[in-house]
Amino acid sequence: MDIILYLLSIIQYLYQQNCWLINLICRYIPLKQWAFDDSHSPNYQKFRVDQLPKVQIIHHEWDWRLLIPYFEHRYHVKIKPVSRHKECDIPQDCSCPSCGAPQPYLYRNNGKAGQLKCKVCNTNFSPDENRFAKQFTLRCPHCGKALVAKKERKHFILHKCVNPKCPYYLHNLKKVDKADLNEDYGKNKYKLHYIYREFTVDFFRMDLNTLPKNASSLKFSKHNAHVMSLCLTLHINLGLSLRKTRQALKDLYNINISHQQIANYCKTAAICIKPFVDQYPYQKGEAFIADETYIKVRGIKGYIWFIMDAVSRSILGYQVSDNRSVGPCILAMRMAFRGMKKLPDTFRFIADGYSDYPLAALQFAKELGDDFKFNITQVIGLTNNDAVSKEFRPYKQMIERLNRTFKSTYRVSCGYDNYNGANYNVALWVAYYNFLRPHRHNHYQILNKVDLLEGADNMHGKW
Repeated sequence: MDIILYLLSIIQYLYQQNCWLINLICRYIPLKQWAFDDSHSPNYQKFRVDQLPKVQIIHHEWDWRLLIPYFEHRYHVKIKPVSRHKECDIPQDCSCPSCGAPQPYLYRNNGKAGQLKCKVCNTNFSPDENRFAKQFTLRCPHCGKALVAKKERKHFILHKCVNPKCPYYLHNLKKVDKADLNEDYGKNKYKLHYIYREFTVDFFRMDLNTLPKNASSLKFSKHNAHVMSLCLTLHINLGLSLRKTRQALKDLYNINISHQQIANYCKTAAICIKPFVDQYPYQKGEAFIADETYIKVRGIKGYIWFIMDAVSRSILGYQVSDNRSVGPCILAMRMAFRGMKKLPDTFRFIADGYSDYPLAALQFAKELGDDFKFNITQVIGLTNNDAVSKEFRPYKQMIERLNRTFKSTYRVSCGYDNYNGANYNVALWVAYYNFLRPHRHNHYQILNKVDLLEGADNMHGKW
C-alpha cells in the first residue's frame, strides 16, 4: 500500500509539472504554424487578388467583296482568283473565316500539311480550326500575352499567364529564396504567375428571393392566425426548438399541434416576410461589415454569410450556402447593395482576412463599373499587430457579436435538417432582429420602426 501511494503521489506531481509547463508555453512562448512557417516570412506576400485582365475584342468585319475594290482604289492592285497549275483539291464550300472569300481565292500555304491561305486578306488558317470562333481574348495586364486556361472548377475557369518573361512573374520570383526553389515542386508552392478566375455562373442574375416549397396555406382548417403567431414567437423570439415549442403550446395554452405543423407555419411566414425584409429601405451608412460563420446541416458543415451596417446595426445581406466559395459572398453583397445607385466616396467594406471578399469586390467592379468599385479593409487575426487592425477592430467585434447572437438561438436545435429549413429559419430570424428585437445599444428600442407594427400590444400580435 505504501508503494501504491508513493507512485500515485509521483504521478500527481508530474501532472502538476505538465500543467505548469503548458501554462508557461501558452502565456510566454508564441506558437507558430510550424507546417507553414514561411507564410509569416516578410519575403512572401499575403494573398491578394490580381487585377482584371485586358480584354481584346476580335473583330471579323472584313468582307472580301469590299476588300477587292478597296485595294484596287487605294493601291491600284487588282486581286484576281488563284491561277492554279493543277486541279484544286480544296472543297467548294470552304471559305476564309476572316473575310469570307470563297474557294477560288484560297490556296494551300504549306503543301499537303493542311494550312490554307486567303489571297484577299492574307489570313492563314486550317479548315478544322476554331480560333476564329472566339469573340474575345484575355490577356495579361502586365505583359500583354494571351492567358491560358489551366483548370476548370465547378463555378469558374482558371486562366494563367505562362509567359516566363512576364514582369509580374519575375518580380514575384525574386522574392522567393533560392533554397526553396531547389526543393521538389519549389515554384508550385507559391503564387508567382498572374491568375484570373472566369466565372461560368452569373451570380448577378440569380434570384435572391428563393425560398422553400411545400409551405402551408394561410387558409387555416384546424388552427388560426393567432396560433401561428404564437408558434413564431416561441420558436424565433425565444429560440425554442420545434418540439419544445409544441410542448410549450400544450403546457401554456392547451393547444395540440405537431412540430411538423409548426415548421410548415414558419415556412409560410418566411415566404410572406422575406420580400418585405429584403426590400425594406434601410438607412445605409458609409461602412458595411461582413463575416461568415459555420452551421450544421445534418451534421455536415454549412455556412451563413452576414453583412450589416456599422451605424444602424441592421442586417442588410445574408445568405445560406453549403460551401465557402465566392458565389454566396456575391449574393450577400448584392442583397446589401440593393437600392443603391452609387457607393459613397468614403465607403468602407470591413471583413476578415478571407480571400473571397477581395475577389467578390473585383467582380462587382467588373460587372457594375466604377460606381461600385471598392476595396476591402481586412482585419486579420485576433491581436492588433498592425494599424488597420487597431483602427477597425471594433467593427469586427460588432459582426462577431452578431454571429454569437444568432448561434445562441441556433444551438438549441443542434443544427438543421436540410437547407430549406435553414433558409426559412434565417429569414425569420433576420426579420426578428431588424424589426422586433430590442437592442441594448439602441436604448432597448428596435432598429427599424414600422408604422403598421406600432398598433400591436404584444409580440405575437406583431407577428
